[in-house]
Amino acid sequence: MKKPILIALICALLLLACAKPPFKDEFESDKPWVEQMTHLPAYPELKNLLAFDAGAVTSNQYLVDTTSIRIGQDEVIRFTLVVKSSAGAMNVSYEGIRCATSERKLYALGRDDKTWTKPRVSEWQKLDYVRQFYAQRELSKNIFCPHQQIVSTTEDAIQALKAGMHRSIFR
Repeated sequence: MKKPILIALICALLLLACAKPPFKDEFESDKPWVEQMTHLPAYPELKNLLAFDAGAVTSNQYLVDTTSIRIGQDEVIRFTLVVKSSAGAMNVSYEGIRCATSERKLYALGRDDKTWTKPRVSEWQKLDYVRQFYAQRELSKNIFCPHQQIVSTTEDAIQALKAGMHRSIFR
């Protein structure tokens, strides 16, 4: 009776010794995402603004300051957005879009004296959850983040803005 138990114990120990440890890879996607420090750009000048179509839902004009576009190592594209109402009022903001997660973050708001101020809330927000993010959704989906992939260069982003959509998008 002792012999079968001994054989079973030896077999179990041999199986444990042969078993490989669980596969643990260290691919980029497994590393925790870390947002990089953000530096505010110069306040936008009219000559650097490029308009884009945010859809027929609104009568506002939407523009991006091309000199402010930055693609971070954290895979966030940051830019200055200018929204001009039909009455001529302008709202200026410095924002970021994280293409991989379809989120947007507000970093700063422009003031009338052409300086930046911190917003009350500066958190990542899903673009699909806030109805008013017309411009940010358009920029994300068709210009800066085609197929949820960030554009490769600032020049690529500017070309997509000029064309109204990224060259990899087919409509």
